[in-house]
Amino acid sequence: MSDILYASAVGSIQYVVQYTRPGVAYTLSMTSRYQVCVGKVHWSVVKTILKYLKRTKDMFLIYGVGELILEGYSDATFQSDDDDAKMQLGFVFKLNGGVVLGKVSSRLPQRIPPRKLNT
Repeated sequence: MSDILYASAVGSIQYVVQYTRPGVAYTLSMTSRYQVCVGKVHWSVVKTILKYLKRTKDMFLIYGVGELILEGYSDATFQSDDDDAKMQLGFVFKLNGGVVLGKVSSRLPQRIPPRKLNT
């Protein structure tokens, strides 16, 4: 039951980080690694994050005055290695020079099996 509550708390923080508090993203990524083996230290960190979010709930980011400028960048590449070939994808969106959303993922490309076409 404790693991489920921990995962739920981390998921709730992840939602907040994605939409309103990008500054907590690194700390959240560290806590989300321990969802399988949760200890008292991990719960303590999650509680600290929740306390911080509660104290700063009336604060917000200002991206400048005037017209908003949205920039988006993306990239994809293959890491060629003899053992495995991984595909790395990434994107970042900036609003008036401040990063508002970004993600990098690395995975093995999926091979789509050939299918016979009905003619």
